[in-house]
Amino acid sequence: MARFTLPRDLYHGPNALEALKTLPGKRAMICVGGGSMKRFGFLDRAEAYLKEAGMEVALFEGIEPDPSVETVMKGAAAMQEFQPDWIVAIGGGSPIDAAKAMWIKYEYPDITFEEMCKVFGIPPLRRKARFCAISSTSGTATEVTAFSIITDYAKGIKYPIADFEITPDVAIVDPELAHTMPKKLVAHTGMDAMTHAIEAYVSTANCDFTDPLALHAIEMIQADLVGSYNGDMDKRDAMHNAQCLAGMAFSNALLGIVHSMAHKTGAAFADYGAHIIHGAANAMYLPKVIAFNAKDPTAKKRYGVIADKMQLGGGSDDEKVALLIQYLRGMNDDLNIPHCIGQYGADSYPCEQGFVPEEVFLQRLPEIAKNAIGDACTGSNPRQPSQEEMEKLLKCCYYDTEVDF
Repeated sequence: MARFTLPRDLYHGPNALEALKTLPGKRAMICVGGGSMKRFGFLDRAEAYLKEAGMEVALFEGIEPDPSVETVMKGAAAMQEFQPDWIVAIGGGSPIDAAKAMWIKYEYPDITFEEMCKVFGIPPLRRKARFCAISSTSGTATEVTAFSIITDYAKGIKYPIADFEITPDVAIVDPELAHTMPKKLVAHTGMDAMTHAIEAYVSTANCDFTDPLALHAIEMIQADLVGSYNGDMDKRDAMHNAQCLAGMAFSNALLGIVHSMAHKTGAAFADYGAHIIHGAANAMYLPKVIAFNAKDPTAKKRYGVIADKMQLGGGSDDEKVALLIQYLRGMNDDLNIPHCIGQYGADSYPCEQGFVPEEVFLQRLPEIAKNAIGDACTGSNPRQPSQEEMEKLLKCCYYDTEVDF
């Protein structure tokens, strides 16, 4: 038996934020990030709409990008004090992901972070609060998914929390919020969405309910991402919907090793002054993983279907896979994303010598590979890599070399 779970209600289109006026409850806590939602007036509007719904409102502000275990614990403590019956998270993936983890800890104060990370092992939520997610970026789709990514900085590892319990009750996908994204964020979150859709389509957990969502998302992202990056706001609006469709697909079909590798390399070199931003990591690793997975006949056929959907040409599945890889690399060029870790600058742009020194990468490689294999996303990848294969694959992602194994 398989399961397909989405938020009960999804409000989308212009002025969707006003749906907050209709939420029934007494107390709402708004969880928000570093300031863009406040600066552009969306935080004030959200607070006003909730008050109009008759609720008392408290704010938990300042959730950092790549939120930490410590931030989750602080937020949960604030919730224990305020006792909200609605948790409303507004912003990019980080505040929404953090708020999901806070929600678990609020409902179960004795649960440990390690217990939260047990895949599909979270006890029933909604005994104290329901959850509304409002996305401002067009990529993570955490507003509709059963996932949250939290970073343990002591270990330098990003941990996915995965359970249908943390699928929000209400998602608000208002395109106006996405207009605030800086150009670089458009690129990174857009390629995150493309990776979600492609990985969901070739995942071993794909099904008739997820395939149409994944394929339509791929078609839309191909049509709209580069234009959105270059300032076309109609395409920006379309991307906000496309990334949400990709999220619906992967939340139910799961992901693959592109995400496993992105999770385990993202904060692995933080002591050298930067993170490998999640969406950029996905963009760099996706072409390499497609080449690796295409050695599996079922995956190869499915990549061929994607290439056909994108109208890339090619007479055989091998040709189609090559054209898909070529196209995605071209998108990275159009979006100013590097092709490999070795050329990934601390500012995330391509450069001659990236911020991760070669000898440091090679020294940490066995541990990173082991952690990537153990990541929650690896199990649904169409081809299961050995330790040796994962190390070789990560080397290809460092040097931008061909995957021939």
